[in-house]
Amino acid sequence: MKLLVTGSSGFIGFHLSRKLLSQSHQVFGIDNHNDYYDINLKLDRKKELIKYENFYFKKCDLINKNDLEKVFNEFQPEIVINLAAQAGVRSSSLLSNYYLDSNIIGFLNLIELSKKNNIKKLIYASSSSVYASSKQIPFSEKEENLEPISLYGKTKLANERIAELISKTEEIQFIGLRFFTVYGSHGRPDMAYYKFAEKIKKNQPLTIYNSGNMKRDMTHIEDINDGITACIDKSNFSSKHEIFNLGNSHPIGTMELLELVELHYGKKANITFENSSNEVKLTFADITKSFNALKFNPKIKINQGMREFLNWYDETF
Repeated sequence: MKLLVTGSSGFIGFHLSRKLLSQSHQVFGIDNHNDYYDINLKLDRKKELIKYENFYFKKCDLINKNDLEKVFNEFQPEIVINLAAQAGVRSSSLLSNYYLDSNIIGFLNLIELSKKNNIKKLIYASSSSVYASSKQIPFSEKEENLEPISLYGKTKLANERIAELISKTEEIQFIGLRFFTVYGSHGRPDMAYYKFAEKIKKNQPLTIYNSGNMKRDMTHIEDINDGITACIDKSNFSSKHEIFNLGNSHPIGTMELLELVELHYGKKANITFENSSNEVKLTFADITKSFNALKFNPKIKINQGMREFLNWYDETF
C-alpha cells in the first residue's frame, strides 16, 4: 500500500515507517524537524529511513497547506497516519502557539486534504493525557467526561472531537490511538526513562517530580507498532470513528523504573525533588477493546524493553 506518515522523523513515526518499509509498503514521510529536542536525533532517524528505496521524504509542516497539498498530489496515498504533533505535557503551557498550530490547525489541514483526495482511512495519534483527571481505573475508552489538565492533553481530546464530528458526514474511517508512555530505542530525550539513563550515566543531578509517587503504563514501541499495523490491516470497524487504548496495562512506579537504570549502570542517581501540577499519579490502560478488535496483546515486559533501550543508548552515546 501507499501510506503517508506524518512525523516520520519522530520516535513513533520512525519505528512505524521502518516496519512498513520492511513489509514492502511505499511510505511517504513528512516532518518539520523542529527543535523541541535535539534535531540531530531526528536527522539520524531520517538517514535510516532514506536507505529504503520505497521511502520518500519531504520536509513539510502540517500548517503549510500548500506544501501538504503537493505531497498528496504527488504521492496519492491510500491511508494517512498522523503522528506529527507538538508533544510534551510539562512544557505545553509555555508553547501554546506551537500546540495549537501543529495539533489543531495541522490536523484540520490533513482532514481537509484527505476529504479532497478520497482517503478512506485516517489513523491519528491521541494520548493517554486525555484521561489526566479520570478517577476510573483502569482508563477505558467508554469514559465520557474527560477533562485533561494540560494543554497538550486538551489538543489531543480536541482531535478526537473533530474526528467524531467529521465522521458523521464523510466517508473516512477515523481511528484515534491513545498511546500510553511509549518507550524504546531511538526514543525522545524529554521522556523520564531517557533522562534517567542520560543523567545517571553522566553522573549529573536528576529531577524527580512529586516525590516519585507516580506510576506510568509504559508501552514498548514494538507493541505500539503492532497496534498501529493492526489498524492499517483491519477493514471492518463497528463505527466510522474508533478510539483505542494502546498501553501495556502494567503500570510501573517512577522509583522502580529508576532502579532498573541504576542497576544497569551500577550506581545510584543524584536526585533532587520538585513538584509539578501537570503530572498525574497514575496511567493505566484498559486494553479490552483493543484486544477484542485488533488482537492487541503487548508482549514486551519492562525489564526486557528497558534493557533493549539502555543497550541502544550505550551504543549510541
